[in-house]
Amino acid sequence: MRFVVATHGHCFDGLSSAVVFSRLMKELGAAEASFEYRTCGYGTGQARAEEKLFTGDENAILDYRFNPSPKLSWYFDHHRTAFGSDADREVFEARRGSGQFFFDAAYSSCTKLIADIGRERFGVELSDLSELVKWADLVDSARFASPEDAVSRRSPIMQLVSVVEHYGDDAFFKDLVPELLRRPLEEVAKSRAVVNRYKPLGKKHERFVARVKQKSERLGRVVFVDLTESVLESVGKFVTYALFPDSVYSVVVGLLKNGPKISVGYNPWSGRPLDTDISAICARYGGGGHPVVGGISFPSAALDEARKVARSIATELNGEVAGAA
Repeated sequence: MRFVVATHGHCFDGLSSAVVFSRLMKELGAAEASFEYRTCGYGTGQARAEEKLFTGDENAILDYRFNPSPKLSWYFDHHRTAFGSDADREVFEARRGSGQFFFDAAYSSCTKLIADIGRERFGVELSDLSELVKWADLVDSARFASPEDAVSRRSPIMQLVSVVEHYGDDAFFKDLVPELLRRPLEEVAKSRAVVNRYKPLGKKHERFVARVKQKSERLGRVVFVDLTESVLESVGKFVTYALFPDSVYSVVVGLLKNGPKISVGYNPWSGRPLDTDISAICARYGGGGHPVVGGISFPSAALDEARKVARSIATELNGEVAGAA
């Protein structure tokens, strides 16, 4: 049997979901099955979880938007923007009864959703992957003790997170998923393959923090950062919270190699309540995410539009205070 697993690429939760799903399938009787991992994203040039990818005997989508294809066998997601239309949601609901289609927006990570479904629905206890599940949930929910911990890369596992975010394409997942299935998380994080990839990223991370500090603009309770003057490899999620711990929201617009991207986030360390669903704002512009974090990708030619949208979102998030006053 051959599985094709479409999962969120360049994302630690997407990688971890693929690991946990693969182990679950093996425990459910597919011990001799082969697995092909296809990484998906929302940016220009990134693969989508489309029907043409579903060439396996079993096909799965993990941590990514639903596709109503009849070839889809398994589905796990936790994003509020999982369904592109009411029609897609209706197809999902009709197939939920098969016992292989799962969605729960209350979950902080797709990895934890798969692990819990494995235990509660199928009686499969994946205790050897508990550390991976814990870290995927921590990273995807930003439940760090402080914003400094979220930004720090002292931990080998946080270095692995950076490596996944930069290098996490099909070829990378093909190599790393089997490693995480047979070796402990920290051992993989300390492996030569990961350490060598991280070395240049450490200095890039330091330069990114310096750029954010230089380009940050405070708009009331919002930190707005425009990093579109030169190409970035990724957009960091938590740097503004460490630099501006009393800020409630951040809006960062950066220019990636595939085009501009806006990252929007809520600062859980601000001491102020979340009063806006960020995923709903991002969905308005074709993006998605969670109530506390979301993103929007644009074509390369839409740089001016991305800047305009980012500024508009920052104004809107700050306007919540003015509107409540």
